[in-house]
This record gives sequence, structure tokens and C-alpha cells, in this order.
Amino acid sequence: MSTVEETIDVAVPVSTAYNQWTQFKSFPRFMTVVKSVEQIRPNLTRWVIGSGPLRYEFDAEIVEQVPDSLVAWRSLGRRFSHRGEVSFHATAPGRTSVSVRIGVRPHGVTDLLAYAPGPTRRTVRAELGHFKEFIEGLGQEGGAWRGTIRDGHVRPLEAVPVRSRVPHWPVG
Repeated sequence: MSTVEETIDVAVPVSTAYNQWTQFKSFPRFMTVVKSVEQIRPNLTRWVIGSGPLRYEFDAEIVEQVPDSLVAWRSLGRRFSHRGEVSFHATAPGRTSVSVRIGVRPHGVTDLLAYAPGPTRRTVRAELGHFKEFIEGLGQEGGAWRGTIRDGHVRPLEAVPVRSRVPHWPVG
């Protein structure tokens, strides 16, 4: 598996960067290789990526998602097999470090050439630059999904169910 890691600093708070990143459908607005993203379920997306005449379609499962911290995914299916994660860390008030790590497992010579570490690294670096321009230009997120996903399972928004305000109901 070939792994690529890139980091960029953006001049927005962590929650703003994270919230915008969770808006997958907006990726084609600023990422040149992302042609479309369809949110099938909170933890499942369908992507079409490509450059020039080449297009690849794949589904990705979000396996971990922690608000203001992490989004991790894995592709489903054999073609374009990869895993990745993006993490968010405050570096100063109103500034965030966004780090992307992607591991690609090529299948065959064509994939080996298409997803070599050098071109993949350049693409990830360029797309992070586009994200920086986009989010700093907006100055605020265009939406948010604040749910949590653990081991591919969506967790309720409230960790503890709401209970009655009465501490103990009379028994008997």
C-alpha cells in the first residue's frame, strides 16, 4: 500500500473547517478531480473522480467520524482500493491544521501507474490548497453534520438519552 500525507493550515476555526469538510456534496465546487459526490447514508458516499477522459466511480464508507477532530473512510469494492483520514487541529485562535493521509492499494499495472505516490501527493496537495482557498474565501461553513461514527456505525447525536427530570418515580 502506498501512503501519502499532506497538511495545510487554514485561517478559520476548527469547527468551521470540520463542518465544511463534512459537506461532501460541495467537493466538486473546489476540488478539480472530484466530479460528483452522492451522500447515500450518513456513513456511505458514492464518488466520481477523474482527470481528463478518465473517470472512476466508487463507494466509500466512513468508518470513524469525531466532530472537530477526524473523518476516516475506506473504499468499498476492489477497484481503486484505498483508505484515508483527515484530521483537524487548532494551531492558534481562528487557525486550523488540516492533515490528510491516504493509503492506496493498486490492483494491476494501470493502477500502479495511475496512483503512484508522486502524482497522488501532488494531487492531494493541490486539492488541499483548493479547500484552503474555498473555506477562507467563504469565511464560514456552508453546512455541517455533527454526528459521530464509530466502527462504521452512526451514533446518536446525544450520548445519553433524555430522561425525566424527576429523580425517582415512586414504586409500588
